[in-house]
Amino acid sequence: MMKYVFKSISIFLVILSPVLSADFKVTSENLVNSAKQRTQSYVIYNGAYRKIAYPMGDVPANIGVCTDLVIRSYRKLGIDLQELVHKDMKANFSAYPKIWGLSKPDPNIDHRRVPNLETFFAKFGEVLVVSDKSEDYQPGDIVSWRLDNNLPHIGIVSDIKDSQSGHFKIVHNIGRGPQLEDMLFDYKIVGHFRFLPHKN
Repeated sequence: MMKYVFKSISIFLVILSPVLSADFKVTSENLVNSAKQRTQSYVIYNGAYRKIAYPMGDVPANIGVCTDLVIRSYRKLGIDLQELVHKDMKANFSAYPKIWGLSKPDPNIDHRRVPNLETFFAKFGEVLVVSDKSEDYQPGDIVSWRLDNNLPHIGIVSDIKDSQSGHFKIVHNIGRGPQLEDMLFDYKIVGHFRFLPHKN
């Protein structure tokens, strides 16, 4: 099994992401820094459906769930996952999960659902190996899990290692607001991606 399966994102980003300047590039370092900054924000865990602006829409800054942490981390770097996911869902709706019984894309909520982000990152990022080896998970990687109750969860691998386990800590929001925690192997990992878009 190949460790890395590379997916092309350049054409997609040229078409769908006018926010990117000609020399813009997301790096693991600046994504990690953006994610770690999220831990300084007070956020109440609340995933209720809300009508939001489009593009660049967001729920109120003091609320959010695990996906909002990922969305806001990328948005600080100029990447609007709301717009990117919505446009791809409009073009390829059948490729996305129908868990919620939707009959058409909804820019208010689609990007805030973990399975949709998993599908998007698998299409336009790199799909990385899912393993029980700590060294396979590097700063800036996106990891998704299924919790003990089978609910989906998602977070960003940081550049800070836990002094005891040696694992890179994860920036995530599992109910207590944005946290930096050693929880990589606490739940079943189902997705492992790298999404570092750039425009040449």
